[in-house]
Amino acid sequence: MTLVINFFPSFPSAFKRCASLAPRNIGLARSLGNLQNRKLCVDLFLFVAIAGSLAAEMKFNPFVTSDRSKNRKRHFNAPSHIRRKIMSSPLSKELRQKYNVRSMPIRKDDEVQVVRGHYKGQQIGKVVQVYRKKYVIYIERVQREKANGTTVHVGIHPSKVVITRLKLDKDRKKILERKAKSRQVGKEKGKYKEETIEKMQE
Repeated sequence: MTLVINFFPSFPSAFKRCASLAPRNIGLARSLGNLQNRKLCVDLFLFVAIAGSLAAEMKFNPFVTSDRSKNRKRHFNAPSHIRRKIMSSPLSKELRQKYNVRSMPIRKDDEVQVVRGHYKGQQIGKVVQVYRKKYVIYIERVQREKANGTTVHVGIHPSKVVITRLKLDKDRKKILERKAKSRQVGKEKGKYKEETIEKMQE
């Protein structure tokens, strides 16, 4: 790496990072006494490193970006109907076996259990509000006391809870049936491996 920087003092940082991925054994370059041969050898190492890094980051779908800033922008500027899907929570093992569905968009009056984070525990509470603007839900028993003595609900991200009881209506029943049907079709087509199917049935 030092050799690369010495030969290319104005090399961009991205290429220097790629160069660090090249084989560390550059004794070959040092053994070649000729400066031109050294540069040629270093260029070869750089080419291999850059090609390897590009292959590792290759995407198969040109319409899907992996740019961090673009993904963050889409996440925080997403419309309400997209936020509904993002704010999905996994179902408990009992509900998963019953409906053959892994997760559902969370809604008010669902009963959930916090399984990760500061408020995790065995206590089950009802969702009192789904606040899509901040990507959080408020649960009836998850509260904190303010400095003035009043209690307020604490926002919990839907990924940190497990749904233990669904608020069912005709529309939600249709969604469950549709998701279970598509999951079954996937099993029949061999979309899932045997280990995955076993985990689904647990």
